[in-house]
Amino acid sequence: MRERRGLPLTLIRASRGSAQAAFVTQVALLYARVLGARITFDDEFGIFVASGMRRGFARGGTTLGGVYLTCRNITRAVLRHEAIHADQWARHGLAFGPKYLREELRHPGVRNKFEIEAGLADGGYRV
Repeated sequence: MRERRGLPLTLIRASRGSAQAAFVTQVALLYARVLGARITFDDEFGIFVASGMRRGFARGGTTLGGVYLTCRNITRAVLRHEAIHADQWARHGLAFGPKYLREELRHPGVRNKFEIEAGLADGGYRV
């Protein structure tokens, strides 16, 4: 794996160049390993996919930084949706987690502005 400044290029790509998103990505990769996930890197969407998990994520899967955590929900449409969540992590940094949770409490599911931005149909939401 090629590196830049001591960081693997896949980590830089998955984190969209954001130091805060890179931190969240590293923590999420460790978390996924502890829970026994199979971790791969999707070149098209630039995210890590931690699959085979039995717990530790919400709904069909959850993106933390540049890591998508799931059991087996890995369609191209879903990965496109989750890649946008990785972009959101890069844009908002560590504040994205609390912002997302606040939005989900106020406007759950199909009304959540972060889910709308990521594409409801790609995310498997029934509109």
